[in-house]
Amino acid sequence: MAFEKNLVVIVIFIVLGTLASQATSRTLSEASIAAKYDQWMTKYGRVYADNAEKERRFAIFKKNVQFVEKFNTEGNKTYKLGLNEHSDLSDEEFLRQRTGYKRATEFTSSANVSFSFRYKDLSPTDVPPSIDWREKGAVTPIKNQFNCGCCWAFSAVATVEGIIQIKSGKLISLSEQQLLDCTRGYPNQGCSGGWMHSSFEYIQQNGGIASEENYPYQAKEGTCAANQPAVQITGYEQVPANSEEGLLNAVSMQPVSITIDASGNEFKHYQSGLFSPTDCGTNQNHAVTVVGYGTTEDGTKYWLLKNQWGESWGENGYMKILRDAGAPGGVCGLAQYALYPTA
Repeated sequence: MAFEKNLVVIVIFIVLGTLASQATSRTLSEASIAAKYDQWMTKYGRVYADNAEKERRFAIFKKNVQFVEKFNTEGNKTYKLGLNEHSDLSDEEFLRQRTGYKRATEFTSSANVSFSFRYKDLSPTDVPPSIDWREKGAVTPIKNQFNCGCCWAFSAVATVEGIIQIKSGKLISLSEQQLLDCTRGYPNQGCSGGWMHSSFEYIQQNGGIASEENYPYQAKEGTCAANQPAVQITGYEQVPANSEEGLLNAVSMQPVSITIDASGNEFKHYQSGLFSPTDCGTNQNHAVTVVGYGTTEDGTKYWLLKNQWGESWGENGYMKILRDAGAPGGVCGLAQYALYPTA
């Protein structure tokens, strides 16, 4: 009997010790995440209206930290995730504020717009094995759309910046704000979404687009202002839908505007490496710019994407994403809808 009583006591002590250890571990984990949160707020200058808002944001931040750490510790991935300036946003807020691609069901096209694909007859010898338009001076520094859903404006502008530099040798940062303010009739919806097609329509019909210096970005809609165009385009063309081969031909000649599914948490917290996601569909909700392509040291093909979520996201604002993976339309549907301006 005494032995049994002693055994029970020992078991109780073991259970209590385990529970205490788990509680301590949880406390340390909470403290560690809280410390990360304080460091993160300092780094990004985040200030909240009151403690209630701060606590609400901390709960979101904690969830994102746990997701990132779990993903990275599982290993066997070709890419890493990390915290960035968006890590206190819920999934719904993030998609609403940081994406914004919405394709219009109807549009009025200019009589001068050509829908031919001028790069269709390029031979394999015409297409280099890799290209990075940053190295050729055709890509402006990473920008940030902040909490305005106008990815479409940044994607369109980046391709115009690119083709103008290729044609003229001059790299000029152009005005996303002008597209935000002036293309509601085309029809875009400002910070509530839009598409690149009608942005090119506007630039062509308006006789050009102003420089960013003369029409700076405000991250909110304003009144359309008359401004002297800095550059002009002659029109735009579209890459055959779902063709990564066609996209390759086009990108070998100039930066190209594309749409992509950015819904997944992995996309949101991408930090480095070759992105080959497990949570990516083909629900096109974001617009970015393909500014190059290449092959990794182990022979894996990739696209180089320029985003507009600031330099804290990805590889200083850029992403390498798997190319020719065999998925219809490419990984995350990146080849579903691609177009580029002509000049």
